Amino acid sequence: MSGDDPTRIRSLAVTAEDLLAALEANARRDAGAVLRVTPPFSGRMRARLHLAGAEGGYDATPRPLHVAPERFLTEDAPAFPSVDETEDDLRSAPDETYTPERHRERHEQRVDAWRSAVREHVREETTVETPAGEVAVTVSLLG
Repeated sequence: MSGDDPTRIRSLAVTAEDLLAALEANARRDAGAVLRVTPPFSGRMRARLHLAGAEGGYDATPRPLHVAPERFLTEDAPAFPSVDETEDDLRSAPDETYTPERHRERHEQRVDAWRSAVREHVREETTVETPAGEVAVTVSLLG
């Protein structure tokens, strides 16, 4: 198999920082963040943060693979906290008064808690779409 063949990939490593940034960017503003795997392909590869479409068209072959960050998570991974839910919870708390500052602080706390929790929901294995079909890979979370 040559370095042009993405079916060679057996393991993907991704930093926690890149995975969390991609998930958060997509949840906050549907940014089109993906984890990109660039050729030449080998058995062990890195998936790095990337905005799909930001590079223009690909003229060379093989093309990099774009993996949705959600593919790295288990089905029971927590959802990104909603600003509106944070506000609703704060406004309905009988022992607290709503202020924009308190809302911001509370939401930052929820996002921090989400970041910690998501790390516990990274799959050990996932599948990656290639031009030749899906390929099963192991996942290594770095950092």
